[in-house]
Amino acid sequence: MAEAVGFTLAQLRYFVVAAEAGSMTAAAERLLIAQSAVSTAVSNLEHQLGVQLFIRRKGKGLVATPAGERLLLQARELLTHAADVAAEARGGESGLSGPVRLGCFVTLAPFVLPGLLAASAERHPQLQVDVLEGEADELDRALRTGRIDFALTYDLGLGPGIARETIASLPAHALVPADHPLASRGAIDLAELAHEPFVLLDLPHSRDYFFALVTATGVTPVVRHRSHNYEAVRSLVALGHGFSVLHQRPATDHTYSGARVAVLALTNEHPPLDLVLARMDGVRQTARAAAVMDLAHELLS
Repeated sequence: MAEAVGFTLAQLRYFVVAAEAGSMTAAAERLLIAQSAVSTAVSNLEHQLGVQLFIRRKGKGLVATPAGERLLLQARELLTHAADVAAEARGGESGLSGPVRLGCFVTLAPFVLPGLLAASAERHPQLQVDVLEGEADELDRALRTGRIDFALTYDLGLGPGIARETIASLPAHALVPADHPLASRGAIDLAELAHEPFVLLDLPHSRDYFFALVTATGVTPVVRHRSHNYEAVRSLVALGHGFSVLHQRPATDHTYSGARVAVLALTNEHPPLDLVLARMDGVRQTARAAAVMDLAHELLS
């Protein structure tokens, strides 16, 4: 017989919400209960576990201790499993239901999320898919803290302990203004553009990848403009500020500026960028999350 534990699921839930909200007062507002109920539940949980879960800083809210950080990941997993047990007890004939927390790399989101969310709503109408868009480091943290079940991202900037499943390998392409002398070529060696001004998609990890593609030609590019925004980069190129190197291609060659760009395949060998489903290694996925991951495979492979 398993040894009984002294804490409750309600205490774990209040602890998780307090950690996410950053204060007992904000947690109480989210839970629609008294602040004293949240404080008491967390204090009792600390007493039962024999550890301090938060450092309480006046005017700065709550900061999780190392023990609190460890418990946060496990508590989220346990609460998710409890929801699965409840759903199974109610009967599986009604299909999958409940939350799925999906992370998506910010520049990928416009290309992959609309179709994936539409397919999920059609295939599994009772699932609630909540999305966190972010850069690589934010998705890495979200996986480690249990804020998301899995991430749809490039294989860049993910640390150890994160399992990756490649669903597509994406070659890079060059982007030039529609009236560029090489625009009608269809494909080029990147060295033909390397001496021209470069417009860089300036995101952590991505910037290093794109910059390395150009320097591999033997030329150090002169960066005229940098932007975190994918569409800003396209518009800058369309208006003649330089060339760029990107991966995803919209269905139209028009940009927000109204001007057009031309996409050129690269004839020189270069490492493709893998599109991956990332999750914490060793963490059990819910049936709900697995269903959405299967859909991503189906749509994007």
